Amino acid sequence: MSGKAVRPFQAGDLDAVMEIWLSANLQAHSFIPEEYWRDNAREVRGLLPEAAVYVREEDGVPVGFIGLQENYIAGLFVRPDRQSGGIGGELLRFAKEQRNCLCLSVYKKNERALRFYLRQGFRIKAWRTDENTGELEASMLWLGEG
Repeated sequence: MSGKAVRPFQAGDLDAVMEIWLSANLQAHSFIPEEYWRDNAREVRGLLPEAAVYVREEDGVPVGFIGLQENYIAGLFVRPDRQSGGIGGELLRFAKEQRNCLCLSVYKKNERALRFYLRQGFRIKAWRTDENTGELEASMLWLGEG
């Protein structure tokens, strides 16, 4: 695959993955104060090694990742300078190969992500307010083939 692969998270990925997590959140969620993401970074850093995280790398360098908790996509992040190049879709296809259904939540104001998931076959099941941010978010579901 010439230096491009989706593989399980390794301890050595932590700094790069956290950099992707923070930069992508700040870019996608400008409607939420930056301090919210910075304040949560320590907790996320502690949880990542415990989760089912898969990294998309290019020439040994992580450029995106997806975190799964059972059938819930806890996060899908691509380095901002590599977005819109198919990496998010590749990570999502990988997750779909692992599960027969997937669910996630996405903020209504994150229109780009909402459109992406709709294009990927997810459907909005409900709207609710995120207790932590006060922002409206969609609960979305994808049911696999067969």
